[in-house]
Amino acid sequence: MLGWALVFLVLAVVAGFLGFASLAGLAATIAKVLFVVFLVLLVASFVIRAIRGQSVV
Repeated sequence: MLGWALVFLVLAVVAGFLGFASLAGLAATIAKVLFVVFLVLLVASFVIRAIRGQSVV
């Protein structure tokens, strides 16, 4: 998930550099959404492991 977010971030930077503003905006939005989903899943994983009594690190 984090890898895909980074791919879309790089795509947004390259598209913005080349002047494709709408493509850059779309790629940046997708990267933001994927990053937020990654963070939510990461926190959920930590909480579930803590509730089960397993090490979170």
